Amino acid sequence: MTDRARQTAQSAPHLFGSSGIRGVVGEDLSEELCLDVARAIGSTLPLHSKVCIATDTRVSREVINDAVTTGLRNTGIDVTHLGILPTPALAFLTGRMGFDTGVMITASHNPSQFNGIKLFNTTCIDAGSIGYSRAQEMEIERIYGKCEFRNSSRGSLERNLNAGEDYLHFVANRFPEGSFSQGFSIVVDAANGAAAGFASDLFARVGLDVLPLNDEPDGLFPGRNPEPKEDTLEGTFEFMRRHNAGLAVCFDGDADRVVFLDEKGFLGFNEVIAFAARLAVVRSGKKKVAATVETGKMIDLVLNDLGAEVVRGRVGDVYVAHLVRELDAAIGVEPVGVYIMPEIGLYPDSMFAALTLLSKIDSAGEIRSYLRQIPRLYSLQDKVSCPNIAKTAVINEIEGSAAGLGPRHLNSLDGLRLEFDDSWLLIRASGTEPFIRVNAESGSEAETKVLLSSGIEIVRSTIARLVA
Repeated sequence: MTDRARQTAQSAPHLFGSSGIRGVVGEDLSEELCLDVARAIGSTLPLHSKVCIATDTRVSREVINDAVTTGLRNTGIDVTHLGILPTPALAFLTGRMGFDTGVMITASHNPSQFNGIKLFNTTCIDAGSIGYSRAQEMEIERIYGKCEFRNSSRGSLERNLNAGEDYLHFVANRFPEGSFSQGFSIVVDAANGAAAGFASDLFARVGLDVLPLNDEPDGLFPGRNPEPKEDTLEGTFEFMRRHNAGLAVCFDGDADRVVFLDEKGFLGFNEVIAFAARLAVVRSGKKKVAATVETGKMIDLVLNDLGAEVVRGRVGDVYVAHLVRELDAAIGVEPVGVYIMPEIGLYPDSMFAALTLLSKIDSAGEIRSYLRQIPRLYSLQDKVSCPNIAKTAVINEIEGSAAGLGPRHLNSLDGLRLEFDDSWLLIRASGTEPFIRVNAESGSEAETKVLLSSGIEIVRSTIARLVA
């Protein structure tokens, strides 16, 4: 969008999704947009505020980094480049090194043609950093939409490409000698992303027997798709079996997500967050867990005997982090493999979460063995292409007719979660991609398939009516 178009806009543009700003580079994420977004960010901060920037490994990282750096400096912000780092490290260092804001240039789990901007700040919490709130994002959108950028003498520019060592040292020190069972080796699959050469180093430092995979930084992600899930990790599972490893720890493009494989395959999304949540409640004594409307019922079953409550909020690690803070929760989780561990910070830290989990098990099969005690649930997900501009209208249209499906309860906090007696269906617009996502869960595989199919059909027919 040009400056002229923005100046004539009737309302502030909606730039931020559920996890920052994202888009295809050169299309909906242009250098001009990144420059002006950075000018808007800088205009919300006092003159000569200190901002650090890190990137994942995407080939577009320098183009976006240059645009963001220029925009910030043009508003009188002092910028420090930290190089390629995982998102947890950038978030940690933002608070640790006394920066006012941290900018992570990443599109997380999205394919290589995408990139984006994610923000952390230290102004609203006592220590560490937390993702920008929706109110802060809206102020950036307002300034961007009205072109109310501050003009100032240029801020300074520095580089500190060794700062990641501080994060590695800090986390490694949380796991002294003897913290882990030495009975099995662990595949660390970095997806050629920001965790490449970083996570394997950390895991080896704490004494684990590490088998690195996709451990060379490469923003085209040649080893596998950067989104870690069952169908993208087939090669990882084969590598694990060939090397007789007990577990595989698998990261996404910027390492704010982590999922796990054992000798039988993918350990599941809801399964591992439930296991980790139980560990966190037992460890902390706190009785609340922050989750999202996408989170299945397994976590409730796992926590039931502990008297802990699962509070489901909006999808996105930023929302989960703020919910953890509001509730003083034991942990915050998203099924996709996001873990907010308040003992280390209010940001997604997949590496600390993975090490914490590994430190609490004695055998590679312990997670699956425990979960066999829990009643079986069947979860399925799918998505339907939908133009971003039509998402709100589609969800609103479906909400108007959702009562006809006979739900026991309808949660419209983020999309539409329809609760039935022994199942649930979620229809929700993606915050990062042009899709409407549909999730279904029940105690029967056949029932879940039928429920998912009905949700997909509702979405498709609504899009067909509304999108000519």
